[in-house]
Amino acid sequence: MTVVTEPLSENTADVIVVGAGPAGSTTAYHLARAGLDVLLLEKTEFPREKVCGDGLTPRAVKQLVAMGIDISEEAGWLRNKGLRIIGGGVRLELDWPDLASFPDYGLVRKRDDFDEQLARQAQKAGARLFERCNVSGPIVDERTGRITGVTAKLGEEKREVTFRAPLVVAADGNSTRLSLAMGLHRREDRPMGVAVRTYFNSPRHEDDYLESWLELWDRRGAQDRLLPGYGWIFGMGDGTSNVGLGVLNTSASFKELDWREILKAWCASMPEDWGYTPDNMTGPIRGAALPMAFNRQPHYTKGLLLVGDAGGLVNPFNGEGIAYAMESGQLAADVIVQAHARPTPGGRELALQGYPRVLKDTYGGYYTLGRGFVKLIGNPKVMKIAAQRGLTHPMLMKFTLKLLANLTDPTGGDAMDRIINGLSKVAPKA
Repeated sequence: MTVVTEPLSENTADVIVVGAGPAGSTTAYHLARAGLDVLLLEKTEFPREKVCGDGLTPRAVKQLVAMGIDISEEAGWLRNKGLRIIGGGVRLELDWPDLASFPDYGLVRKRDDFDEQLARQAQKAGARLFERCNVSGPIVDERTGRITGVTAKLGEEKREVTFRAPLVVAADGNSTRLSLAMGLHRREDRPMGVAVRTYFNSPRHEDDYLESWLELWDRRGAQDRLLPGYGWIFGMGDGTSNVGLGVLNTSASFKELDWREILKAWCASMPEDWGYTPDNMTGPIRGAALPMAFNRQPHYTKGLLLVGDAGGLVNPFNGEGIAYAMESGQLAADVIVQAHARPTPGGRELALQGYPRVLKDTYGGYYTLGRGFVKLIGNPKVMKIAAQRGLTHPMLMKFTLKLLANLTDPTGGDAMDRIINGLSKVAPKA
């Protein structure tokens, strides 16, 4: 932990945002739009790759619209109608629901291009973006223990720089070194997922549906083995498919299996004309952790706010992270803007301390339901029964889609919305 007493006036701001992924760029955009002076610090240089399924649900689409992003097909976005679910010998196509709160379509876009678009939009709004700016640690006031800035190494020459602000937002992902340096550690009682994926040249590159395979088989041994995970195939619209799988640490097989090898074996079991062969692979298999269900808390302490993966905002039901990264960024920005307008330090602190409550009111009950869900599906037998029996009931699967994708209208809506909203409301907001 670094303690610096002399600020560098040319590198001061109202807020510092560390990390220019979806969470950080969304936070910076909304702060800048509200008139605050924002520094957005990104350790790499755009374009840069991130491990992701590249599929965006209507929740994420709503956030893109709110940021003024051009999401037209002419701008390179591929739309989808819903989710195709395969399992138990059944193939079911479920359209995204018609809701007042969310659009009825999803999108696909590669992460290297996607993240850069959000960062540039934040720049256009007035945020000052520093690329190749590797934050090395917090600056802490010795008297109060509050974070008052960060130290960083900037550019190719790794020049040591100090940035100052009364508030800092940690949007630096699952590893979130900034949070760790401020004493915020991961909660071991919360689920963690892992995603691995690669790209193939494939004739299946254009698809109206995101595709999810609920049964993931390991067919390498003498006997087929059902694994505790799910696979996906997302056409990218550019001649390639994103093919990957996700697995939860609630399963007994989580640590013992090489999931990259499992992905290779799964791809090898696909029809040959789909092209999911080593010769058609356009890049290496990459993996990433999925921190779920508020696995790092508190989300505000001593001048530091956590957004996105840094705060464990990934949806435990489906592994979706981008929508919640962007939503938490907007929520954090709203709280900061209100706090900034308070005339006294005590008033500002009172407003900031409300941020964790805002997150728990928004997601807490739903994430509690999700934690119960991941414990169930961590058992392959439960997953097999759910796939074989549930998929034969279209109305049940429509309900399941709304639940897993968190797509309901908060007021009004249909009976399914009211059931899901009611369950989320009564569940503990831990």
